[in-house]
Amino acid sequence: MGIEYLRRTPAPISDLAEETMVRMRDGIRLATDVYLPDGNREPGPTILVRLPYDKNGAYSFMPEIAEHMTRRGYRVVAQDVRGKFRSEGETLMAVNEAYDGYDTIDWITKQPWSDGIVGMWGESYYGLTQWAAASTAHPALRAIVPRHTGTRLAEIPPTEPEWAFGRQYLLTHFHGNDDIEWEFDWTRRPYADTVEEFFATVGSRSASYDLTFPHQVALRRFPAGHPFDAPAVPTLMLMGWWDNCAHWQWQDYAELLRRPAWSRLLYLQIEATDHENYSHFDLPITPENDPAVNQRARQRMFGRYIDPSLDFFDVFLRGHAGTIPRIRWQLANSGDRAFHESPSWPPPGTRTLVLHASGSSLIHEPGPSEVVTWVHDPEDPVPSPMPDSFAFLRYHPDEQDTMNRKDVLAFTTDPVTTDLDLTGPVTVQARVSSDGPELDLFARLLDVSPDGAAHLITRGRTTAIGLQDITVSLGHIGYRLRSGHSLRLMIASTDAPEFIPAPGNGEHRWLAQSTKPNTQQVHLGPDGGLTVRLTVAG
Repeated sequence: MGIEYLRRTPAPISDLAEETMVRMRDGIRLATDVYLPDGNREPGPTILVRLPYDKNGAYSFMPEIAEHMTRRGYRVVAQDVRGKFRSEGETLMAVNEAYDGYDTIDWITKQPWSDGIVGMWGESYYGLTQWAAASTAHPALRAIVPRHTGTRLAEIPPTEPEWAFGRQYLLTHFHGNDDIEWEFDWTRRPYADTVEEFFATVGSRSASYDLTFPHQVALRRFPAGHPFDAPAVPTLMLMGWWDNCAHWQWQDYAELLRRPAWSRLLYLQIEATDHENYSHFDLPITPENDPAVNQRARQRMFGRYIDPSLDFFDVFLRGHAGTIPRIRWQLANSGDRAFHESPSWPPPGTRTLVLHASGSSLIHEPGPSEVVTWVHDPEDPVPSPMPDSFAFLRYHPDEQDTMNRKDVLAFTTDPVTTDLDLTGPVTVQARVSSDGPELDLFARLLDVSPDGAAHLITRGRTTAIGLQDITVSLGHIGYRLRSGHSLRLMIASTDAPEFIPAPGNGEHRWLAQSTKPNTQQVHLGPDGGLTVRLTVAG
């Protein structure tokens, strides 16, 4: 019978756009839409968006975004990247974006409606295409706004549990020109056999998948050199506290701060959003306020979603007078969606709060030394709390029942007596070991309300080998823990199917046919014991 799947073909071209095929240096032509403000063909600055999700499709709603941008007087160019939808060429993730970006910018500068000044905008993969273009140092590229992205986006690092979407993305969005949607069956092993069955069903393979499996081939994402080694351009990094790709962006931010030329031109805005731009301030998400399905809600969202980028472009593309704050950030769960401003992140005046795991509690001083064990069973993994981590806030799951599993450790503080503002990085330190070949450790920090409901604040993960002292980054957060609420740290060895469970026998996670339970250990107490380090205000 084969695997059921849905093929998404190009949507009709918007009536607002003029489509043309732009020729790259190797002769390949890329489908490109041009949007002009009220049909004005006078020269002006251009915003370029290069994306793999269909420049005319409903998922990215580029025609609506372009219309919003053209109202501010910008020319907008939206392009299907090589090998996607209407564009020609081989479908390969991240391989051709640098020089294709350069050639597209060069084409823009030669158009009668261009004044030779270009900015780039976009999130996720079309944030990566900005960094790729910046690596080529085209002089017309004057500013970029990478949102919810990173230069290492979707890499498969050997020191972390494998994010299932890393390979799935290559089977859906980078299989060929069309997108292909299908449900993966995680009950069958080996997982690689399901992939082969999928290829047989659709009648073609994904070249990008074959370059990662069974081992990652080193791809030249940046053949002109790493973007951070290129001349610096003004950069507004847009992040979300619940963005599941934020760890890549925080890595980029830390590296850019170490480079004086880039750090002088670096701006940061952090919002209480997830990867799909749902806001914590809009909870609960309903059909009436869901931008993905409600056009009125989407138009309301555009103000917070697009206008900060246009304000940035006004200064750096148009030369308008004005000051862009170096850091803008929202304090989630505060009841006030206004942005705070600070010269640096974390904000000045923060301090470190250290909490120690003891028994089932998180306390201020270490408790007695002990070793706590749990069994990791790959056939009964701790389930991921929602079906789509990209749209985490659309679900905003209550995770209180997870702590009742025998393979989950939970440590909870007493309720706080005043509001506690978490404003900065969160880390977990521990001494861990396993009787298996490796130990995946997932750490989740939760807000526990008086009625017992537990909602995620932030999370992190790592993989350890043997007896090892580990430090797990749980990213950064701006979050108000309300008076009467508690913090809970949950520790587990699985988060499936979002992450591929370790089979317990040392075999490749996609090739393993059998599994083996492992006994995991974490130390508590004063010597290498499990601790949480929080950055708090005041």
